[in-house]
Amino acid sequence: MLSNKSILITGGTGSLGKELTRTILQKWPDVKRLVIFSRDEQKQFQMDQEFPGSKYPAIRYFIGDVRDLDRLKRAMEGIDYVIHAAAMKHVHIAEYNPDECVKTNIGGAENVIKACLDTNVSKVVALSTDKACAPINLYGATKLTSDKLFIAANGIRGKRDLKFSVVRYGNVMGSNGSVIPFFLNQKKKGVLPITDENMTRFNITLKGGVDMVLHALETAWGGELFVPKIPSYKITDVAKAVAPNCEHKISGIRPGEKIHEEMITSSDSFTTYDLGKYYVILPQRPVFNLEEYIKNFNAKLVKQGFHYTSENNTEWETIDSLRKLIIEHVDPAFKP
Repeated sequence: MLSNKSILITGGTGSLGKELTRTILQKWPDVKRLVIFSRDEQKQFQMDQEFPGSKYPAIRYFIGDVRDLDRLKRAMEGIDYVIHAAAMKHVHIAEYNPDECVKTNIGGAENVIKACLDTNVSKVVALSTDKACAPINLYGATKLTSDKLFIAANGIRGKRDLKFSVVRYGNVMGSNGSVIPFFLNQKKKGVLPITDENMTRFNITLKGGVDMVLHALETAWGGELFVPKIPSYKITDVAKAVAPNCEHKISGIRPGEKIHEEMITSSDSFTTYDLGKYYVILPQRPVFNLEEYIKNFNAKLVKQGFHYTSENNTEWETIDSLRKLIIEHVDPAFKP
């Protein structure tokens, strides 16, 4: 799929960007070019130690900000596929710095779309979040807006061979700023702060996130919003898995946080299809023939009123399964 192709990853020095880079270089050693686009020179310097250009001649480290349209256009020269992972993602920081969040998550999305329309990019996959579904915080609202922009972009592509799609998933296990690394660090203090004892979250591994992005790149017809079928966990089970002997201190939810996350609302159910491993939310007016799409993917419309939340999930992580996942995906030397 990516042989002799040129790919650009915005926010490429983040957790998912690095795992995408690792996967692409391993599975497609004949990739033509892999551009890591981000604004943090220190992270690019560190990533270059792990994936040096001397060993991986296809890789390029490109300093730039998605707020800068001209820089994006320059970076996209000769690019076939774009994976848009750049974003401000910390809920409480976005609440305190709303204008900065809007500039990056909404303005940046607009710039990525414009740059793709003005170059020869053929496929775009934008990363979303469960917080974009029925958002109650600014971060979620900006990502919902970004989702809408990318989906709508399929309607303004004209005769270009260009497809925009979106992938939406839950908390990435072990990613920067996520709960498990935080608990692992707090463990030595003997006390773990728990926001709310009833809190639940969706859980996906970095590999699962990468697989989903690659699936969208390979199969999207343009306009889909992909949602994975993934397990949930209780925040209290995460705390017990990481540090069973630590005291739990209830700290209360932070501004903009939900007790439970949602990825598909009941209002989405009218255009949501079950594809087997994934759900897909389609536009009300797709740019493709819906009957052909349903036949090609054996897609089945979900029941009206269906909604997918971390609270009503049918699959759950246990304390034991969480410990195995921590060893496999976060810290091989982990011991509870």
